[in-house]
Amino acid sequence: MYLVLLSSALLVGCLLAVQASANLQLTKAAGTPYGASALQLGLAAVLLTVLAAATGTIGAVALVPDVEPWHLAGGLASPLYITSGILLFPRLGALAAVGLFVTGQMFASVALDLFGLLGVPQNPLSAGVVAGAVAVLAGITVLSRPVRAARAGWIGLGLAAGAVLPVQGAINARLRADLHAPLAVALISFTVATLAIVVVLLFHRTPAPEPVTLKKMPWWGWLGAGCAAAYVTATFLLIPEIGAATTVALTVTGQQIASAVIDHCGLLRMPRRPLTSARVTGLTLLVTGSLLVQFG
Repeated sequence: MYLVLLSSALLVGCLLAVQASANLQLTKAAGTPYGASALQLGLAAVLLTVLAAATGTIGAVALVPDVEPWHLAGGLASPLYITSGILLFPRLGALAAVGLFVTGQMFASVALDLFGLLGVPQNPLSAGVVAGAVAVLAGITVLSRPVRAARAGWIGLGLAAGAVLPVQGAINARLRADLHAPLAVALISFTVATLAIVVVLLFHRTPAPEPVTLKKMPWWGWLGAGCAAAYVTATFLLIPEIGAATTVALTVTGQQIASAVIDHCGLLRMPRRPLTSARVTGLTLLVTGSLLVQFG
């Protein structure tokens, strides 16, 4: 059973890479990254509403007025992460973009642990964590070398988008302690995310996508919502069973491996970027550093 849980964590990480690739098709149909993000987040919220209702946990949403307001802010990270993936995947490639996300995620996780922020238990730096951080930094330096000079802004966006994920996890953990219902927490997170991206759409006066263009999209362009909902829900369910460190390490590893396969084979209509020796070296450093940071 434990092996099944470990495999599930690895698979859930792979879904994040699939999510970003599928969202590119949704973006082409919707016309804008913001419109695609809104569609995906809204659909994910609907899926989680159905799941929460089916499992009898949707009633926990009624407890929202009693929780601290900042415990509801976890969903604000999702629009940034999803929109960044839509923007970065075609520009940097799946492997380099995911490498930036992982780097931001790892260093934000270390900061949360080191300073005990947002209710995360404070842990001092260990030799393993330092070695892992150096390996992650070296890995992303190798992977981003071909693009960093001309696209420094895109690289910064990727690092920021990755950094908000552990912050989101820490905030949602506080909300879970309030509600004691993981599916309800995920539903609230995606509802907040949907409302946030709708505000962005209104601010930019983004036109609504045409139904005709959405019909022309390949069916798997809708998979992003399911991948996002599965990732958020699975992390809540896996952490109590196999631990936070194991869950993060395996999901991050799965994310990097899947992105490498997508790049190398040109899957999901992504440009084909073969794995060179430098890219393999960067990927190895990222995976090794991710494991060291979580288990060091």
